[in-house]
Amino acid sequence: MIMTLCRITSCRGEGRGGGVSGQREKVDAMLAEAGLEDAGGWGAGHNTLPPRAALRPIAAGNAVPAAVVRLDAIDPFADTDAQWFRLATAHGLFGEDGGFLIARGDGSWFGVRLGQEWRLAEVLRGQPRCPEFLTLSPDGKTLIGVTTEEDEIWLVVVDDVPAYREQRARTLAREESEEEREAAWDGLLRHLRISPRTREQWAVWLLSNPSLPDDLRLDLMVRTGRFYGRELPSDLIDQLLVHPDWKVRGALVDTGSDQLTPDQWSRLVLAEENDRQRWALTTIAVDYRASFTAAAYARLAVDPVPRVRAAAASLTGLPVTAARSLLADPEPQVRQAACAPAWPDLDADERRVLLTDPDPGVRAAARRLHHREHPVPLAVFASGSLGDDTRVITDSVLEPDLARHLTTHPDVALRRALADNPHLAPSLIDVLAVDPDPSVRGAPALRPDVTEAQRGSISYDFDPSVHYSTLSWVHALHGDPEAMRRLAASPHPLVRRSVARARRLPPDVVDRLAHDDDRVVHLFLAESCDDAPPWMLLQVWHWWNGSLSFVGRPRSHPNFPRTGLLRYAGAANPRLRQLALDDPESSPELVERLTLDPHHEVRLRAASDPRLSRLGAVRLLDDPDRSVRRAAARCPLLPAHVLVALLRDHHTAGEAAQNTAIPPGVIRWMAERDQDAPEAGPGVTPPREPA
Repeated sequence: MIMTLCRITSCRGEGRGGGVSGQREKVDAMLAEAGLEDAGGWGAGHNTLPPRAALRPIAAGNAVPAAVVRLDAIDPFADTDAQWFRLATAHGLFGEDGGFLIARGDGSWFGVRLGQEWRLAEVLRGQPRCPEFLTLSPDGKTLIGVTTEEDEIWLVVVDDVPAYREQRARTLAREESEEEREAAWDGLLRHLRISPRTREQWAVWLLSNPSLPDDLRLDLMVRTGRFYGRELPSDLIDQLLVHPDWKVRGALVDTGSDQLTPDQWSRLVLAEENDRQRWALTTIAVDYRASFTAAAYARLAVDPVPRVRAAAASLTGLPVTAARSLLADPEPQVRQAACAPAWPDLDADERRVLLTDPDPGVRAAARRLHHREHPVPLAVFASGSLGDDTRVITDSVLEPDLARHLTTHPDVALRRALADNPHLAPSLIDVLAVDPDPSVRGAPALRPDVTEAQRGSISYDFDPSVHYSTLSWVHALHGDPEAMRRLAASPHPLVRRSVARARRLPPDVVDRLAHDDDRVVHLFLAESCDDAPPWMLLQVWHWWNGSLSFVGRPRSHPNFPRTGLLRYAGAANPRLRQLALDDPESSPELVERLTLDPHHEVRLRAASDPRLSRLGAVRLLDDPDRSVRRAAARCPLLPAHVLVALLRDHHTAGEAAQNTAIPPGVIRWMAERDQDAPEAGPGVTPPREPA
């Protein structure tokens, strides 16, 4: 039997260009056709059995229908609706408000209730005259599935879904003999009908399996174009650098550039014969602030392609000799790019040559650099000869007349640029601090040359929910204890946040920041400062579990409490309950208990625990939360027959391919799998699933 979930389930995924409003309209139209009303929508049923798992007892070979309707009846749809309603009422499917859940095709449930004239069987069908849909009670305990068997419509009821799940988990988690394990893996090796989608999942996610042999890693990286996972061995990087396929070399730079040494960067770029690709690699190196060997800098400075030479001028660590040679380049774009890196080492005569260069772009770049030391007159600025006005105002020394003129300029962007100029006189800072535009007057509040009293007197706008970068001038003072003491008491939250980013701070500064009114200060202290106190780290854990920039913090902080956490095993806060597993005295029994916790974060922590039992892992494979299911699929204690089933299903093949319990021979077979292996042809119907 092929089970098709109700058509209402696929509305959200249809019409790529429709957007959220288009999806909503299609769902509303389907609800109206079926006579259903929205009773919670897409957010309903977030903590219930996934539809794919709910399908199992309905499609099981030993399923027994609670009611049967003949397809050749006068009106099988009306009869099916009547039988479904009778069963739904008798078994408590409806919630207090009459709501229930109906399966969606993307793997979730949609909350609905019956309208005045509802009709499910006629609308929710997979094929003509074949009603097929799943319904679930809001509490997730009662399941009623409608499906078609040859000439009959079956209605199957599962009265106690949690009990069914637990019984199934215990059955699947039974102890395996060595012979059974070998038979399970042999069954996978002999299975020819592996879909391309499943094989693709294997290829991608085997790269994250620590058991993957290095001799297979290169082939999989080339095949998938992905170079993440564990750190790449240097010899493997060397092979990728000279791979004949440009897509492979480009993908290496795109996803593994942080692992390249200066020598490897140099060999990669210099060996690139295609001019466009060599330029692309050089610009990527600029973006990643990559360093090169001295010989590579010299070679790139005389590259035959002008735009490669221009990009090379912006490389991190460019030697003075290379920058000087680029200043003599015949191409104006190259000379213009070389002005900034070469300027500090040029004498007055050399600078004068650039200031009188025949190309206006080079002259403008040189003049902007010149005016970082020599004031810009009002007349020169008004002439527009310096180029980008905003850049000139921000970076240059300005003559007093020009600076005063700009404080009342009608263009807010220019006044904002003026407020960032580091050379402003105090009197002009005072003028800008009362500017009518909040973005202008907010800039003086962040200048390093105002006192904290002045900073506190400025009426600036500050949104605590917006992401702000660390102030560079505060970062430069991180090693100065007295400056940190002064700035930790600043009235401006962004200044205090920037102080909290210091790796080491005096104890009194740490204490002040740990008691700050701004909880983002606490977060930054937890993420960046090695001296953050344990009690504050625990407080931050109440509402933050880490970011991509600071993975694991605050829980991975060396000062995070490690003992006395068992007392949280029964805490009301789920974020505290999961901490109990970090206590050295926690037990496998506690892990098992927390696999049944009502909160998904706690179950995820249990699913990731190395002490997770075989039963616990199998139980969590059907968890409502996808991240929990993924973690459980990686548990090395999963029975072989369960793991094989996960590997054969493209929905779970990726997570399962990361499981270290896959035998070496099977990993090799999966990695070397023929990409043209046959698939199941049309009309081949998979057998009913076992219970």
